[in-house]
Amino acid sequence: MCNSFSEKSREEQLKEIIYRIHDGEKINDLKKEFQYLLKHLSAEEITSMEQSLLQEGVTPEEIKNLCDIHVEVFEDSLKKNIEKEKEHTHPVTVFKQENRELESRLKEIKKILKNFKKTQNPQTYEQLQLSANQLKEFEKHYIRKENQLFPRLEAAGFTGPTTVMWGKHDEIRGELKAFLKLLNNADSAASSKELSSRFSALSKKMEKMIFMEEKILYPASLKKLTDKDWDQIRKEEQEIGLAWLAPTHQEKQMDSQLPDSSELVYNTSEEDMMNKLIQIPLHEGIVTQQQLDLMLQALPFDLTFVDENDQVRYYSATDDRIFPRTPSIIGRTVQNCHPPKSVHIVEKIVASFKNKEKTSAEFWIDLQGRKVHIRYFPVYDASGNYRGTIEVSQDITDIQKLEGEKRLLDWE
Repeated sequence: MCNSFSEKSREEQLKEIIYRIHDGEKINDLKKEFQYLLKHLSAEEITSMEQSLLQEGVTPEEIKNLCDIHVEVFEDSLKKNIEKEKEHTHPVTVFKQENRELESRLKEIKKILKNFKKTQNPQTYEQLQLSANQLKEFEKHYIRKENQLFPRLEAAGFTGPTTVMWGKHDEIRGELKAFLKLLNNADSAASSKELSSRFSALSKKMEKMIFMEEKILYPASLKKLTDKDWDQIRKEEQEIGLAWLAPTHQEKQMDSQLPDSSELVYNTSEEDMMNKLIQIPLHEGIVTQQQLDLMLQALPFDLTFVDENDQVRYYSATDDRIFPRTPSIIGRTVQNCHPPKSVHIVEKIVASFKNKEKTSAEFWIDLQGRKVHIRYFPVYDASGNYRGTIEVSQDITDIQKLEGEKRLLDWE
């Protein structure tokens, strides 16, 4: 059987494994049949295979659904891979340290759950709530991957695996939300059986993601990205923050490894200061570049602009942004700035603006106890040509509470 595949490339054979998994063949049978191939499999070959599947028309959602299964097929060979460790201040090292902390916390929660199952002690339940709610901090890990690592990988032509992985992030977010909702139910304490089942689903997905990151994503990233890319990722760590790692540790990542100040996106050179004084004539009035930048940052809402080619060209870098943004998204296509499950909605909105079928689109969501209003508006030039889309996100929680009128200044 092995010889029948000898003339096929390794990538073609890997794709054959995935297609046959899709058709329901047993994993152990495939492992035996392709053992000669799987023995020395590399992370790069897996990611290249996923990229090729996307190009053949397999959707990110289909690949995501198969992801857990094909990781199981490749797991043994990937565990044998020995990757070169980078310096201790490298972003990959930081990602791995966060993973170690996550593993420790998942282990602790499992231990508390086991104790609660035996004792049904209310204090143990409170301890479980406290420990479990702290898992929300790990969202920073996923956000940094999506906003700092993925854009640079996409720029290097590495899009398939990142798209699939973002979908897996959203699965984990859904599992965590369901687990915490059950755990934090104010009406009654959830049963230990329900909690154990929910936590088991969550921890398995988180642990599989750790494996996918460390055996596939990071090795491939280390080969595809440059030192300058990693320096910029390190710099942007501060934009979102690290999960659980102490501030002193985060500052340590920033020490001697930073690029020269002249290479940073925002520098303080004399030339840069002069550019900020450039007069910019607007439709009504004239402002300097610095004034325009300051005005946009002072707006009480988040602003993002996508041009006519669907590329992100601007976002307002306020300290209290509702949704995280980093300089890495500049130049990124808007489709890649959203999770796979919502890309079709983004494309529908943009297409309707380009065709002048709609003049706006709006949504409102509940986010961390706040009501957020999200609106999209098309931008056209004087000739009516589509020039882009503006996204406006605003926290309207306090606005919704307004009643009557207020005409006087009530400052103390």
